Amino acid sequence: MKKLNIGNLSISVPIVQGGMGVGISLSGLASAVANEGGVGVISSAGLGLLYRNLSKDYIQASIMGLKEELRKAREKTKGVIGVNVMVAMSNFADMVKTAIAEKADIIFSGAGLPLNLPSFLQKDSVTKLVPIVSSARAARVITEKWHNLYNYLPDAFVVEGPKAGGHLGFKDEQINDEHFSLEHILPEVIDEVKDIETHYGKNIPVIVAGGIYTGEDIKRFMDMGAAGVQMGTRFVTTEECDASDIFKQTYIEAKQEDIQIIKSPVGMPGRAIFSKFIQKVKEGQKQPKTCMCKCIKTCDISKSPYCIIAALYNAFKGNMDNGYAFAGANAFRATKIVSVKETFRSLLDEFNRAINK
Repeated sequence: MKKLNIGNLSISVPIVQGGMGVGISLSGLASAVANEGGVGVISSAGLGLLYRNLSKDYIQASIMGLKEELRKAREKTKGVIGVNVMVAMSNFADMVKTAIAEKADIIFSGAGLPLNLPSFLQKDSVTKLVPIVSSARAARVITEKWHNLYNYLPDAFVVEGPKAGGHLGFKDEQINDEHFSLEHILPEVIDEVKDIETHYGKNIPVIVAGGIYTGEDIKRFMDMGAAGVQMGTRFVTTEECDASDIFKQTYIEAKQEDIQIIKSPVGMPGRAIFSKFIQKVKEGQKQPKTCMCKCIKTCDISKSPYCIIAALYNAFKGNMDNGYAFAGANAFRATKIVSVKETFRSLLDEFNRAINK
């Protein structure tokens, strides 16, 4: 595999571990991936719940939690560590400011267009900014806005297709439409980014995400022009993943038909493993009484069928009766829990076998 270069960062294995919240990818998983030469990513979603022992204020606990997770990651690795910050989060600005102040290597930002992301940079900032997009148009809009307002260009793009886990940047009717498949949108984004590179004279790698599970997948998309891949689902069933063993076991036990598209209180479709909790939601049995922390800008507690941060936090802790696991389209392929080192070895072996074919 070719190295992935994002600005002055040289990533020896072009694999970015997807940021997965609440609590699924923290310092444990991120540092293990970074130690294997990839990019480890801490999810900033819901840290205020995970670190509520540090402060009763959700915003303050989130800031302190992200600082702590970055500190723990830095103790375990000298590799590249990123932070995923969703635009839809109500504490988006605080998480971005904290990641930059703590000198995270990269911020990955999606679940909306991060149009003001460069505004948080300081003169001495070293953090790279990487938007997550689902179309060439989104890449163009972000680039123009960043350049015009901040004289800054994206350091890379992640283009995420509709087979990803969690919240999807597609409408329901687009998810199974081949015109919105990763194979279709990746070349469009690459062509758009080539025009941007030519116009501005900056190298901007395109990283591909959404349903990538094997080394053969990695080769196929890199042959199409991707500079690297982002993978989340494959890293859930690792020893170092920060989720509970019960959460990981839901992946092991999942059948293909269990992985379904659900409606999220966030206002976006999401892909998750079907559970008793989801069934109860479908039957209209769930209704939050109060808002825990107003974690998402677009969530209206009076209309929401359940509190999403509570559901995801419960799942992270292993309380699957009161939560569910987000998962990519290939989660059913997981058969056992292995180490991150073994996962990288398998991916490289699969990649090399694909070359030899």
